[in-house]
Amino acid sequence: MTTHEINYFDEAAISVKAGDGGDGIVSFRREKFVPAGGPAGGDGGRGGSAYLVCDPTLNTLYVFQHKQKYHAENGKPGGRKNMSGRSGNDVEIKVPPGTVVYDADTADVLGDITEKGQRLLVAKGGKGGRGNQHFATSRNQAPRIAEKGEPGEARELRLELKLIADIGIVGVPNAGKSTFLAAVSAAKPKIANYPFTTLIPNLGVADLGSYSTVVLADIPGLIEGAHMGAGLGFAFLRHIQRTRVLIHLLDGLSANPVGDFGQILSELSLFDERLAQKPMIVALNKMDVPEAGEKWPGVKSEIEKRGYEIIAISAAGRLGARELLNRASQLLADSPPAPTYEALPVYRPAPDPNAFEIQREGESVWRVSGQKIERAAQMTYWEYEDSTRRFQKILEALGIRRALSEAGVKEGDTVIIGEAELEWSD
Repeated sequence: MTTHEINYFDEAAISVKAGDGGDGIVSFRREKFVPAGGPAGGDGGRGGSAYLVCDPTLNTLYVFQHKQKYHAENGKPGGRKNMSGRSGNDVEIKVPPGTVVYDADTADVLGDITEKGQRLLVAKGGKGGRGNQHFATSRNQAPRIAEKGEPGEARELRLELKLIADIGIVGVPNAGKSTFLAAVSAAKPKIANYPFTTLIPNLGVADLGSYSTVVLADIPGLIEGAHMGAGLGFAFLRHIQRTRVLIHLLDGLSANPVGDFGQILSELSLFDERLAQKPMIVALNKMDVPEAGEKWPGVKSEIEKRGYEIIAISAAGRLGARELLNRASQLLADSPPAPTYEALPVYRPAPDPNAFEIQREGESVWRVSGQKIERAAQMTYWEYEDSTRRFQKILEALGIRRALSEAGVKEGDTVIIGEAELEWSD
């Protein structure tokens, strides 16, 4: 299995689109004995927003390989008699705890989803358009003006899963990490006598007694070059960042357990120097095999020289496994809280909403681009003369009409604003 395939479990790219606001309408009261009831067009409803919601029953991002596009419901149009349209339903996208959310275009952290039920707004629904009831004035008591709904926000997101576990179990492939997890918790990871049995991280909850539990993560085996993408390690090194304590299992049947230990520490440091500084307890596994027992004195001496505590265990025989878990839990009690990834404010020069740009796209075709004018064009009812006049006033107020004239626009030329194609007339 390739590293790219492995990333399906803990990385995803999705597109989210909030609902557009419902259209306001043009309507007039026509009731018996009310000959001039006035404008009564209702407002459109707000478009639904898009939220990411924490669901503890999930533990991978694999579902997003099958569905990448999410769309909230549009708001409903307004009704007669000043009745507002119904707001669109929000879309809730379930993600596992430990999901860090990035804006794919800017790489900004939008949020860190860690707690059950936590909701993160990622795309805001558009406002509903105003009905003609809002445009009545003393000079125009029967306005044929309304607004279409505002477009909802659209966003490209990158999701990255950093599992939330109290204790991370690391080591070279086939060191016995999955076997240890199965021995101390109710987890049932795949176990076999070959490297890379664990292709995705496994979580297990261990009971310490007295209603106390800890969550352990079995991290796939690390090899030399893991921080550069070798083997499976690169895809899962990020999961260790959440853990507060590490259990480092050494393979008692390895040709050089101490060398393996140094290699793993180096890979952790190269990926994130803080990883090698986490509280750690080391265990030499497979002590039920005589060959491992023969290596124990030398390995114990070397590891203790480096300042680490080491325990001899047999995960398969469940010898010393509980002692190792209890000792790691003691370290956990004294360790700092797990790191979170806050959505830090990013201060960038805000674009002027009134700014615009004019480009010539042909002999008689012009394109006007700008945040405010494109939004106004999208919300205009072109079929109503009053609405068209209102748009022309916006062109005047923003200086666009004058700029087009100075650029050389002529009678009958096509002016494109957003999705609207207009014929220029003086």
